[in-house]
Amino acid sequence: MQLVVARIGRAHGIKGEVTVEVRTDEPELRLGPGAVLTTDPAANGPLTIEAGRVHSGRLLLRFEGVRDRTTAEALRNTLLIADVDPAELPEDPEEFYDHQLIDLDVVLADGTEIGRITEISHLPSQDLFIVERPDGSEVMIPFVEEIVTEIDLEEQRAVITPPPGLIDDSQAVVASARDDEAAEQENEA
Repeated sequence: MQLVVARIGRAHGIKGEVTVEVRTDEPELRLGPGAVLTTDPAANGPLTIEAGRVHSGRLLLRFEGVRDRTTAEALRNTLLIADVDPAELPEDPEEFYDHQLIDLDVVLADGTEIGRITEISHLPSQDLFIVERPDGSEVMIPFVEEIVTEIDLEEQRAVITPPPGLIDDSQAVVASARDDEAAEQENEA
């Protein structure tokens, strides 16, 4: 199975280094020296990582055969893809690969069916499950412990306890400071 593990950003310096946007929880495993990665577009690869370092909080990589800024800049926006055994699991039992989560059934704690995970959206603050409901509509569910209470790979399901309004708009509670002030003034009058 192939997983996108990074996207090449801009060139850094004049010796062929590039910045990368890491898309794996295991960069030391997937993006270490000697790793051979296929690419999208395929014409840019395969690429072998020669060296890597962190500079100002950003991962920089140098690939074999890439020795100048011009060659490095030509790789910009290339996706780096690692071959991964589908049976391989992350070391932490609380972590999951996207391919393990896609197609899981999403249910409430009481067993009520919500839908099926069709996509995982990786945002800077958190990941989101994109869930297709039985009627064809979609709902986004934050992949946070408070909402997604259980991932059961054997049963192929994700159990959620959503806050009011996340799944059913009619249950949404609108709260604002103005509402509190208005209610307080009514109580005083």
